[in-house]
Amino acid sequence: MPHYIRPRVTGATIFFTVCLQDRRSALLTDQIGLLRDAVRATKAGRPFEIVSMVVLPDHLHCVWRLPAGDRDFGRRWGAIKGRFSASVRRAGLVPPDASYLGNGGVNPALRKGQVGIWQKRFWEHHIRCEEDLANHVRYCHVNPVKHGFVARPEDWPWSSVHREKRFAQYDRKDVA
Repeated sequence: MPHYIRPRVTGATIFFTVCLQDRRSALLTDQIGLLRDAVRATKAGRPFEIVSMVVLPDHLHCVWRLPAGDRDFGRRWGAIKGRFSASVRRAGLVPPDASYLGNGGVNPALRKGQVGIWQKRFWEHHIRCEEDLANHVRYCHVNPVKHGFVARPEDWPWSSVHREKRFAQYDRKDVA
């Protein structure tokens, strides 16, 4: 089993990419309300700030700022993934048989016959400076354009770009 060495920085600002096991799925946008509920419940128990976030059909990108003295983003992601997975199963929205995908997801003790909804791991990058932060926030905003879902970042409904008073002006090079 791999042993990942992660920075042990408290109060860090971190960029994440989190993906569904089935990359052809649209579960995250189809069930955006359940995802929002999972994030909201997790934030209530283990606070963090969402600096930027975009939800696409099969994956999401976000930038979080953890509270001072706290570095435990792994438990937060485990809680979000677990809450979302449980809600999807309770709603009868179990993904189609995907035995070829293996037993991914947050719960290695899945009941026999269940399929993991999430990829086991996620990708994270600790933000180093203001320029790094701006680049990762911009990456969140332009990602729906990059994937061909919309022509402009502000046209994507599941993005924190809408929290800004004015939409940032993006050059074609930003979205190409």
